[in-house]
Amino acid sequence: MSTQKNYILVVNPISGDVDKTEIIETAKNFATKENINLAIFETTGKNDEAKIQKLLEENKAERIIVAGGDGTIKMVAEAVENHDVILGILPAGSANGLSVDLNLPDNLEENLEIAFHSNYMEMDMIAINGKKSLHLSDIGINAELIKNYENSNIRGKLGYALQAINTLTGLKDPFHAVIETSKGRIETEARMVVVANSQKYGTGVTINPHGVMNDGKFEIVILKNLDLIVFSKILSGNMPIENGDVEIISTDQAIITTDSPVSFQIDGEYCDEVSKLEVKILPNQMKVAIP
Repeated sequence: MSTQKNYILVVNPISGDVDKTEIIETAKNFATKENINLAIFETTGKNDEAKIQKLLEENKAERIIVAGGDGTIKMVAEAVENHDVILGILPAGSANGLSVDLNLPDNLEENLEIAFHSNYMEMDMIAINGKKSLHLSDIGINAELIKNYENSNIRGKLGYALQAINTLTGLKDPFHAVIETSKGRIETEARMVVVANSQKYGTGVTINPHGVMNDGKFEIVILKNLDLIVFSKILSGNMPIENGDVEIISTDQAIITTDSPVSFQIDGEYCDEVSKLEVKILPNQMKVAIP
């Protein structure tokens, strides 16, 4: 007779405007079938990290399944960073960049199999000015777009497309950036500088073809020119690396300074305007279930 395992399901009820009832019921049934004791925790945005830590210690759970988007995954990852626990992901947010990068399927049943059972990898995270990033953070035009999107009333892909047009038509001048790494110093005009642990944005757009999430390195992707032609190339998945508009540096730490404050976002959440980023890799920070 096998002993019963304890898992926790963390659900963000409001992420991605998706009703989570079906996910919760299907996960409960799956857990019962697998003889797993599943505790359900719904986030409220108030002291979630502390509550998850308490629940984890009470139940001695060996796996935490997250039903939400990148923001929820990041919050749970930070809550459990001192515990030996595997994270499983059921993508259910407005931004699911991490699940895209992990090649997770769209189907809930298949995701449950992976989240509850499968292999896992030890994934790196990045510290930027003391905050943690799971996959993609940036300064410049994309962060500006996210700020505009968060302040607008129209959600989903249409809202994004409208704000992309607004952001591009209201473009400010490029900013001047100095990027210092162990490989030297670069001074450049830029429209956007990306700090990337992975390859794709949640929309499926590849910004960092070289990204590997467990290699002890991150990439700095400098987009020097971002007119409509280059932007549409990126959106259609053709990174214009060969023509000098884009430069990619792989490193484990960097300092990025700009001549004036620039919009900054981490993993799809707008942070503020900054003029300095101190960046370093945090190797093997998180165990995450993969296909």
